[in-house]
Amino acid sequence: MRLTRYFTFLLASFLFAVAASFDVLSGANAQTVDSAYSSTARKDCRVIGAHSGVDDSTTRVCPGKAGLIVLASEDDLRETVSVGRNRAAAAREPAAQAWFGPFNSATTTIEWRMIAGKPFAIIQRWHIDDNSDEDGGGRPIPKAMLVVTRLPPGAVCHVAYVDVAANPDANELARKAADQIARDFNCGKDEVRVIGKSGRAIELAMRR
Repeated sequence: MRLTRYFTFLLASFLFAVAASFDVLSGANAQTVDSAYSSTARKDCRVIGAHSGVDDSTTRVCPGKAGLIVLASEDDLRETVSVGRNRAAAAREPAAQAWFGPFNSATTTIEWRMIAGKPFAIIQRWHIDDNSDEDGGGRPIPKAMLVVTRLPPGAVCHVAYVDVAANPDANELARKAADQIARDFNCGKDEVRVIGKSGRAIELAMRR
Protein backbone atom coordinates (compact mmCIF):
# COMPACT_ATOMS: atom_id res chain seq x y z
CA MET A 1 0.00 0.00 0.00
CA ARG A 2 2.78 2.39 0.96
CA LEU A 3 4.64 1.51 -2.25
CA THR A 4 1.54 2.23 -4.33
CA ARG A 5 1.10 5.59 -2.65
CA TYR A 6 4.75 6.38 -3.27
CA PHE A 7 4.52 5.66 -7.01
CA THR A 8 1.26 7.59 -7.19
CA PHE A 9 3.02 10.56 -5.58
CA LEU A 10 5.90 10.30 -8.05
CA LEU A 11 3.53 10.13 -11.02
CA ALA A 12 1.55 13.14 -9.80
CA SER A 13 4.75 15.12 -9.26
CA PHE A 14 5.99 14.24 -12.73
CA LEU A 15 2.74 15.26 -14.39
CA PHE A 16 2.68 18.53 -12.46
CA ALA A 17 6.25 19.30 -13.53
CA VAL A 18 5.41 18.58 -17.17
CA ALA A 19 2.31 20.78 -17.01
CA ALA A 20 4.24 23.59 -15.36
CA SER A 21 6.99 23.39 -17.98
CA PHE A 22 4.39 23.48 -20.74
CA ASP A 23 2.80 26.56 -19.22
CA VAL A 24 6.16 28.32 -19.03
CA LEU A 25 7.00 27.48 -22.62
CA SER A 26 3.55 28.50 -23.81
CA GLY A 27 3.84 31.83 -22.03
CA ALA A 28 7.22 32.50 -23.61
CA ASN A 29 6.02 31.69 -27.11
CA ALA A 30 2.57 33.25 -26.93
CA GLN A 31 3.58 36.65 -28.27
CA THR A 32 0.69 38.80 -29.42
CA VAL A 33 1.36 40.60 -32.69
CA ASP A 34 -0.45 43.91 -33.15
CA SER A 35 -0.79 46.39 -35.98
CA ALA A 36 -0.37 50.15 -35.84
CA TYR A 37 -0.49 52.66 -38.67
CA SER A 38 1.35 55.77 -39.79
CA SER A 39 1.28 58.12 -42.77
CA THR A 40 3.81 59.28 -45.35
CA ALA A 41 1.50 61.94 -46.78
CA ARG A 42 3.20 65.28 -47.35
CA LYS A 43 1.00 66.97 -44.74
CA ASP A 44 2.25 64.52 -42.09
CA CYS A 45 5.95 64.70 -42.97
CA ARG A 46 8.85 67.08 -43.30
CA VAL A 47 9.53 67.58 -47.01
CA ILE A 48 13.16 68.19 -47.96
CA GLY A 49 15.28 68.07 -51.07
CA ALA A 50 12.50 69.19 -53.42
CA HIS A 51 13.73 70.25 -56.84
CA SER A 52 11.99 71.91 -59.73
CA GLY A 53 11.87 70.25 -63.11
CA VAL A 54 9.95 67.75 -65.19
CA ASP A 55 10.62 64.91 -62.77
CA ASP A 56 10.59 66.56 -59.37
CA SER A 57 12.62 64.74 -56.75
CA THR A 58 11.42 64.90 -53.19
CA THR A 59 12.32 63.33 -49.88
CA ARG A 60 9.88 63.07 -47.00
CA VAL A 61 10.91 62.38 -43.43
CA CYS A 62 7.89 61.01 -41.60
CA PRO A 63 7.22 59.93 -38.02
CA GLY A 64 6.98 56.19 -37.53
CA LYS A 65 6.62 54.05 -34.43
CA ALA A 66 8.82 53.43 -31.39
CA GLY A 67 11.19 56.27 -32.24
CA LEU A 68 11.73 55.22 -35.86
CA ILE A 69 11.30 57.52 -38.84
CA VAL A 70 10.23 56.68 -42.39
CA LEU A 71 12.28 58.04 -45.27
CA ALA A 72 10.24 58.20 -48.49
CA SER A 73 12.23 59.30 -51.52
CA GLU A 74 10.91 59.93 -55.03
CA ASP A 75 13.05 60.43 -58.09
CA ASP A 76 12.27 59.99 -61.79
CA LEU A 77 8.72 58.84 -60.96
CA ARG A 78 10.05 55.98 -58.83
CA GLU A 79 9.89 55.72 -55.06
CA THR A 80 11.81 54.05 -52.25
CA VAL A 81 10.83 53.73 -48.60
CA SER A 82 13.27 53.06 -45.78
CA VAL A 83 13.20 53.16 -41.98
CA GLY A 84 15.75 54.13 -39.35
CA ARG A 85 16.43 56.01 -36.14
CA ASN A 86 17.11 59.13 -38.20
CA ARG A 87 17.29 60.26 -41.81
CA ALA A 88 20.96 59.35 -42.24
CA ALA A 89 20.49 55.86 -40.82
CA ALA A 90 17.45 55.18 -42.99
CA ALA A 91 19.31 56.38 -46.10
CA ARG A 92 22.08 53.82 -45.51
CA GLU A 93 19.70 50.86 -45.39
CA PRO A 94 19.25 48.47 -48.36
CA ALA A 95 15.58 49.49 -48.58
CA ALA A 96 16.67 53.01 -49.56
CA GLN A 97 18.15 51.54 -52.76
CA ALA A 98 15.35 49.08 -53.53
CA TRP A 99 14.12 50.59 -56.78
CA PHE A 100 11.59 48.97 -59.08
CA GLY A 101 12.23 49.32 -62.82
CA PRO A 102 8.85 50.62 -64.04
CA PHE A 103 7.44 53.91 -62.79
CA ASN A 104 5.88 53.31 -59.40
CA SER A 105 4.58 54.88 -56.21
CA ALA A 106 3.78 53.76 -52.69
CA THR A 107 0.53 54.56 -50.94
CA THR A 108 0.82 56.81 -47.91
CA THR A 109 -0.47 54.34 -45.29
CA ILE A 110 2.05 52.08 -43.56
CA GLU A 111 1.06 49.13 -41.39
CA TRP A 112 3.53 48.36 -38.60
CA ARG A 113 3.67 44.82 -37.20
CA MET A 114 4.62 44.98 -33.53
CA ILE A 115 5.16 42.85 -30.43
CA ALA A 116 4.89 44.61 -27.06
CA GLY A 117 5.14 47.97 -28.78
CA LYS A 118 8.31 47.07 -30.69
CA PRO A 119 7.92 47.04 -34.50
CA PHE A 120 9.69 44.37 -36.52
CA ALA A 121 8.19 44.85 -40.01
CA ILE A 122 6.12 47.22 -42.11
CA ILE A 123 3.64 46.51 -44.89
CA GLN A 124 2.91 49.02 -47.62
CA ARG A 125 0.95 48.93 -50.86
CA TRP A 126 2.77 49.89 -54.05
CA HIS A 127 1.46 50.63 -57.54
CA ILE A 128 3.66 49.52 -60.45
CA ASP A 129 2.91 51.07 -63.85
CA ASP A 130 2.13 48.56 -66.58
CA ASN A 131 3.07 50.10 -69.94
CA SER A 132 1.55 47.17 -71.81
CA ASP A 133 -1.88 47.84 -70.30
CA GLU A 134 -3.14 51.39 -70.94
CA ASP A 135 -6.40 53.14 -70.20
CA GLY A 136 -8.46 55.07 -72.75
CA GLY A 137 -6.18 58.08 -72.39
CA GLY A 138 -3.04 56.09 -73.11
CA ARG A 139 -1.87 56.09 -69.49
CA PRO A 140 -0.38 52.91 -67.97
CA ILE A 141 -2.73 51.11 -65.60
CA PRO A 142 -0.85 50.46 -62.34
CA LYS A 143 -0.83 47.03 -60.74
CA ALA A 144 -0.98 46.75 -56.94
CA MET A 145 1.47 44.84 -54.77
CA LEU A 146 2.09 44.64 -51.02
CA VAL A 147 5.70 44.99 -49.89
CA VAL A 148 6.85 43.54 -46.56
CA THR A 149 9.98 45.21 -45.15
CA ARG A 150 11.97 44.02 -42.12
CA LEU A 151 13.09 46.52 -39.47
CA PRO A 152 15.98 46.86 -36.99
CA PRO A 153 17.68 45.30 -35.17
CA GLY A 154 19.53 44.30 -38.29
CA ALA A 155 19.24 45.73 -41.77
CA VAL A 156 16.08 47.20 -43.31
CA CYS A 157 15.14 45.53 -46.59
CA HIS A 158 12.29 44.03 -48.60
CA VAL A 159 11.53 40.46 -47.55
CA ALA A 160 8.30 39.56 -49.36
CA TYR A 161 5.94 40.65 -52.14
CA VAL A 162 2.23 39.84 -52.43
CA ASP A 163 0.32 40.43 -55.66
CA VAL A 164 -2.98 42.07 -54.72
CA ALA A 165 -4.98 41.14 -57.82
CA ALA A 166 -3.85 37.51 -57.75
CA ASN A 167 -4.62 37.00 -54.04
CA PRO A 168 -8.01 37.99 -52.56
CA ASP A 169 -6.48 37.54 -49.08
CA ALA A 170 -3.40 39.64 -49.88
CA ASN A 171 -3.47 41.60 -46.61
CA GLU A 172 -3.53 38.47 -44.48
CA LEU A 173 -0.78 36.87 -46.56
CA ALA A 174 1.40 39.94 -46.10
CA ARG A 175 0.83 39.96 -42.33
CA LYS A 176 1.67 36.26 -42.13
CA ALA A 177 4.85 36.84 -44.13
CA ALA A 178 5.83 39.73 -41.86
CA ASP A 179 5.22 37.70 -38.72
CA GLN A 180 6.93 34.52 -39.88
CA ILE A 181 9.73 35.69 -42.17
CA ALA A 182 10.86 39.24 -41.42
CA ARG A 183 12.75 38.82 -38.14
CA ASP A 184 14.94 35.97 -39.39
CA PHE A 185 15.44 37.33 -42.91
CA ASN A 186 19.08 37.97 -43.84
CA CYS A 187 19.30 41.08 -46.04
CA GLY A 188 21.84 40.68 -48.81
CA LYS A 189 21.80 36.90 -48.54
CA ASP A 190 18.18 35.75 -48.61
CA GLU A 191 16.05 36.35 -51.69
CA VAL A 192 12.82 38.28 -51.51
CA ARG A 193 9.95 35.80 -51.36
CA VAL A 194 6.82 35.89 -53.47
CA ILE A 195 3.92 34.98 -51.19
CA GLY A 196 0.74 33.43 -52.55
CA LYS A 197 0.03 33.43 -56.26
CA SER A 198 2.22 35.48 -58.54
CA GLY A 199 0.69 38.01 -60.90
CA ARG A 200 1.39 40.94 -63.17
CA ALA A 201 2.50 43.24 -60.34
CA ILE A 202 5.14 40.73 -59.24
CA GLU A 203 6.31 40.29 -62.82
CA LEU A 204 6.72 44.06 -63.20
CA ALA A 205 8.44 44.48 -59.82
CA MET A 206 11.02 41.82 -60.61
CA ARG A 207 12.18 43.74 -63.68
CA ARG A 208 15.29 45.75 -62.90
